[in-house]
Amino acid sequence: MTIDKNKIFNSLKDTLNSYTKISDTTWKDIKNICKIREIKKNNYAFELYDNVDCISYVYKGLFRTVTTNEHAEEYTNNFFWENRFYGPMVALLTNTANTSSVQAIEDSIVIDINHTKYRQLLEKYEDLKIYHILYIEKHWIIQKDHISNALVLENAKARYQRFLNEFEHIVSRLSQYHIASYLGISPTHLSRIRKSLNQD
Repeated sequence: MTIDKNKIFNSLKDTLNSYTKISDTTWKDIKNICKIREIKKNNYAFELYDNVDCISYVYKGLFRTVTTNEHAEEYTNNFFWENRFYGPMVALLTNTANTSSVQAIEDSIVIDINHTKYRQLLEKYEDLKIYHILYIEKHWIIQKDHISNALVLENAKARYQRFLNEFEHIVSRLSQYHIASYLGISPTHLSRIRKSLNQD
């Protein structure tokens, strides 16, 4: 996979600016705490209980967050694609053990941003604070609330239809296993739902 560092960093800068204008001074300090990394398909960006001190920007590729129950059954909690960020945020913010893994679904390129140093920059720069607030409001509050409500109020068929609407842009890149794991159903159940929708 060809690495064009300038193009990759410009993508991150453009994404930050899409929420609020980031000054050149702020951007220079952000760039200094970043590292580009390639992750091959099916490999893990980080695994359960890994000591992670970064949040990662997806330049190219697709990821899923995975948790495993006591019966070793996997559940996909979320997907992350180009221009989105992933990281063990609860573990980072509470200084506790990481309880999930992040797996690459495709060959990917990410920018790892040192979280400890990022928090220091948040205290220093007002424009970065504004970006941070806007990102959290959109992706960690509004979207997460919709997902939580759907899991409680909707049946599997309705959740699948909602999934198709919300993730239309990446559905073709996901396996039936990944989709079923996200919906909390078996691949066989998902096949039945798809069949019934095709007959409607």
